Amino acid sequence: MPLLFDEGPGLAVEDFRMIRDLINRFCGIYFSDDARTIVARRLRERLDAVGLRDFGAYYQYLRYHPDAATELENAVEVLTTNETYFFREEYQLRAFRDEILPQLKARAEERGTRRLALWSAGCSSGEEAYTLGILVEDSGLFKGWDVRIYGNDISRRVLHKARRAVYTDASFRTTDRRYLQYFVDVPDGRQVHPHIRAMCHFGHLNLLDHSRTAIVGRVDAVFCRNVLIYFDAESRRRAIDTFYHRLVAGGYLLLGHSESLLNASTAFELVHVSTDLVYRRPAPHLFRAPSASEGS
Repeated sequence: MPLLFDEGPGLAVEDFRMIRDLINRFCGIYFSDDARTIVARRLRERLDAVGLRDFGAYYQYLRYHPDAATELENAVEVLTTNETYFFREEYQLRAFRDEILPQLKARAEERGTRRLALWSAGCSSGEEAYTLGILVEDSGLFKGWDVRIYGNDISRRVLHKARRAVYTDASFRTTDRRYLQYFVDVPDGRQVHPHIRAMCHFGHLNLLDHSRTAIVGRVDAVFCRNVLIYFDAESRRRAIDTFYHRLVAGGYLLLGHSESLLNASTAFELVHVSTDLVYRRPAPHLFRAPSASEGS
């Protein structure tokens, strides 16, 4: 019989803080003290799954049990919220399509390559990564290019959905009808067209695991939207540092509308596009510092 809304073991303040800090060190997500009731409610199913009666014992399990690493992932799975849809924050995507993609093409050609790599960091169920693929294809700028879009998330459950690429009406709430040509009707929804799916590669990744993020390689743009708002300040700095090192010189970082690099990093330059503010890894040939004589 399922637990009622407020039924089950209580989560003492000290146990909450120890579990909260353990999860924070693992993946960067931080829960304030007023989230204790929500954390307790969501983690009670994990206590039942591993056969424990209280949260103190669960903390010990997360620290010392042979399956601790797997259970940490399970805890994060039930604690995280994955809500997204195609063409989210369309105003930013419009600037990406009309202004940033042509620049990325020009800079790649300057480097003598016909390769475009994009990274959807915290891709959830895949709508953002596929949206980027549709925009690249629809632009007509990259025909014959090697286009690779990487989607990563800490939740294996949503990655399974991303790989399946089948979506219901809720995922299309802001999708212009002209983009529906990039989907195929299937019995349980719409599936992303095979050509777009071939561009997109999904994998499980913890943004704080610096050694693992290297598998993404060098990318021309990173989308990390509405992810860092759940991180504490130190975890946010670590993730942003990873993005900086993954980006090519002149590559772009696009955050959610409520996010910024204020008090987190000075490594990026702020760029004004027509409908948004985005960040760019500086490139020496794009901006030349004034000489001593010019500054005098």
